[in-house]
Amino acid sequence: MAEVAAKAGVSSQTVSRVANNHDNVDETTRAKVLAAMQELGYRPNAAARALVTGKFGAIGVVSFDVGAHGNARTLGAIADAAREAGFSVNFMGIRAQTEAAVRQAFRHLMLQSVDGIVLIESQMLDTPSLHLPPTMPVVVADGDTGHQYPNVDFDQARGTQSVVGHLLELGHRTVHHVSGPSDSFAARRRAEAWERTLVASGAPVHPTLHGDWTPESGYLAGRTLAQTPDATAVFAANDQMALGVLRAMHEAGRDVPGEISVAGFDDVPEARFFEPPLTTVHQDFDAVGRHCVTLLLEQIERRGSGLRRLALEPTLVVRASTGPPPA
Repeated sequence: MAEVAAKAGVSSQTVSRVANNHDNVDETTRAKVLAAMQELGYRPNAAARALVTGKFGAIGVVSFDVGAHGNARTLGAIADAAREAGFSVNFMGIRAQTEAAVRQAFRHLMLQSVDGIVLIESQMLDTPSLHLPPTMPVVVADGDTGHQYPNVDFDQARGTQSVVGHLLELGHRTVHHVSGPSDSFAARRRAEAWERTLVASGAPVHPTLHGDWTPESGYLAGRTLAQTPDATAVFAANDQMALGVLRAMHEAGRDVPGEISVAGFDDVPEARFFEPPLTTVHQDFDAVGRHCVTLLLEQIERRGSGLRRLALEPTLVVRASTGPPPA
């Protein structure tokens, strides 16, 4: 630090302020210090900085399927928001849907000296309760709101009600459902809301066709629905399965939306380029990631207001894949 200070012609205190990203340094001085750091190969000592600031400058993220659209978007948004706040992100992926696996991932991240952890709990665990280290700030995204941790998720019920209600308002007698996997919180909430909406409207409730989020599973369900003469509307629990349903309808010669309407959930970037463009429910995963970081920093900096649960409202996006039933 002394060598950097001498090279830049500033005090060691100024170098410290730049290294810790303080805003009370003018931009010209900051640029000189950063240039000196780069030339001399200076790297702040994280352990020493933690002793002074009480923070390591890193947050952890634990997630199951990082390849899933929602998880990937949320993780990217967490990384962006963390970087803007001066934090790095350490990621730990897990496969086993058990509390033990989650706790082990937390132990690994704590050994990497993180200040807090976001758990993207998109899948149900083997136990109804979740017991994590009490000293570690935690935020749960897309998980069980029964946990005693700050939580950020979408109002899955409202999103489902909006799309099923849209199909009923178009005149469809009922709406068939292709659900996600049974171990998914989002799939379970959407299926429950689908059934409640139909019951509240006095519409018949047909058996659910189960998928696994993939286009292939939607295609298989779509082949069944294509051979169901009275099926005029389908709600798939995500856009990828809706894509499979569209393919099955095309192969069976059933016009969408002339003979059967198809709607999805998530509003993936490709949804507006499906044929026909897909009616779906938009979820702002970037907002989930930003809120997770905000709630986590409130705990890290001890300025939180206790247990907070944020239910973000999704938005219905009506496109060309839905219309009135055939006369």
